[in-house]
Amino acid sequence: MAYDGLVAGAIARYLNEILAGGRIDKIYHPDAEELIFVIHAGRERHRLYMSANSGHARMHLLKEDKDLANPQNPTAFCMLLRKHFQGGRITEIRQVQSERIIELDVIHVDELGFSVNKRLIVEIMGKHSNIIAIEESDGRIIDCIKRITPDLSRYRQLLPGLTYVYPPDHNKVCFYTLTEETLRQIIEESSSSLPKTLVNGIQGVSPVIGEEICKAAVRSALKDAEALTAADLLKVMSEMAHKIVSGNVKPVVYVDKDGVPEDFHIFPLSDAESLLDKIVFDDPSSAAAYYFSHKASSNRIRQKSSDLMRVLSAILDKLYLKKQRLSEDLIAAENAEHYRIYGELLTANLHNISSGKSVARVLNYYDNTEVDIPLDPRFSLSENAQRYFKKYSKAKTAVREKKVQLDETNHSIDYLESIVTYVENATTLEEIEEIRQELIEGGYLRRKRSDYRSSRPKLQPHSFIAQDGSRILVGRNNKENDYLTLKTANKKDLWFHTKDIPGSHVILSAEGKTPSDEAIRQAASLAAYYSKARHSTNVPVDYTQVRYVKKPSGAKPGMVIYSNHKTLYVDPKK
Repeated sequence: MAYDGLVAGAIARYLNEILAGGRIDKIYHPDAEELIFVIHAGRERHRLYMSANSGHARMHLLKEDKDLANPQNPTAFCMLLRKHFQGGRITEIRQVQSERIIELDVIHVDELGFSVNKRLIVEIMGKHSNIIAIEESDGRIIDCIKRITPDLSRYRQLLPGLTYVYPPDHNKVCFYTLTEETLRQIIEESSSSLPKTLVNGIQGVSPVIGEEICKAAVRSALKDAEALTAADLLKVMSEMAHKIVSGNVKPVVYVDKDGVPEDFHIFPLSDAESLLDKIVFDDPSSAAAYYFSHKASSNRIRQKSSDLMRVLSAILDKLYLKKQRLSEDLIAAENAEHYRIYGELLTANLHNISSGKSVARVLNYYDNTEVDIPLDPRFSLSENAQRYFKKYSKAKTAVREKKVQLDETNHSIDYLESIVTYVENATTLEEIEEIRQELIEGGYLRRKRSDYRSSRPKLQPHSFIAQDGSRILVGRNNKENDYLTLKTANKKDLWFHTKDIPGSHVILSAEGKTPSDEAIRQAASLAAYYSKARHSTNVPVDYTQVRYVKKPSGAKPGMVIYSNHKTLYVDPKK
């Protein structure tokens, strides 16, 4: 992904054209490293998104019409931004030279009624990305989304009260003011390849665009790459700079055969053109929004679910170990019959064995063989016999208790494995949040003070229409499975679930009609798709009428028993 200085420059100029003069109505801080400004410009309402996340730092307008997350208890940084920026008007949005730094200038009326100038600086620089609020008059830092203390960096601290200092440019030259003489000097002083020389010597040039500049120069000058001159390269770069400054760019998002974005840029990338499909956009902000909403969303979901997966993995590891130990203890307890026999044989031979021995050899009258019975010389024969009876009694009690504990452990394992499946199959942040709340309610996660249950309506089950018009509903998590199967489904509807495999409950709504064989197969395929066996083939799926599905007393969410079922073998298919 190339969100380089050229992309940043094109987006900054586009945003300035759209948002300059707009009023900042609302400020949201939905995530630790993300901000959303709601801006009214003219008659339009825009949402400006900024992220300092090291994996997907960027700045663009949001396109999806979704509710904005607004935590019940705003962070200190969010409150500070609201104080200094909310209600202000944007005077200008610009790029700093050709760096991946975008500045947003705002004129704001303070509590005394005076107009003051504030500036928000968005640094889009990988792991060093940041969002900093400063006083425009003296450059003093108000605060930043990531505070950089001396123990994190000796060279550049970002803390409230300090004077803001731009990141070092490493003597790179601005892309827009590049001259032939300067470019020639950069080439002559470098021992690297030509693309790498451009990356190392010019602000904002990423490796992919460095390669593209050289390829374009080869095509334009009709020369080999080794014969290119500074003038040949400058011609290509000047054309690019002119398109960025004039806003005459046609951003492209490159997608694979499944429609998943692989790369995007404001200029065509020749390597991607030959290998991937492309989607052309009218403006760079829309291209960036599309790319990140379809590509980075999966990364963000993985980030959000990583804590859940770590907790689940740790709990499951403990449960697997507990199951192993309980199974071993149960086997040992079930093989404790010899303790009873030892006790009976010792009792029958009390007068035939002298005290003080460590082993007693006696005749086992059950099979007419001699057996050696270990003794504790500290105790009498009668006491040794009673000790063996007590061991036998404990073992019989242990069999009952261990079986109960083993059943509970197996149920917990089944439940948590189903949770793992839902986390792995989750496609939205809302699904991850619902699963997290389920774990909190189940006592597997602690509720944080900052946890806030959104007032937005609950997620609805996945809904599909079968070939014969029947409706198919698929639960997204265990709590939804219970509600779908036990509360909303008709008793004559068909219920589907993968056989002995964690997965979602699937309901084929009959609506008084007999569903077709094709609809049944489609519902079974969905049950296989929304299960742990999503990537398998020939998956067994049980189905029966909802009336035959019962929830045992005290069972965990999503856990049911069923009868009168049939089994289909299908391939997972959405």
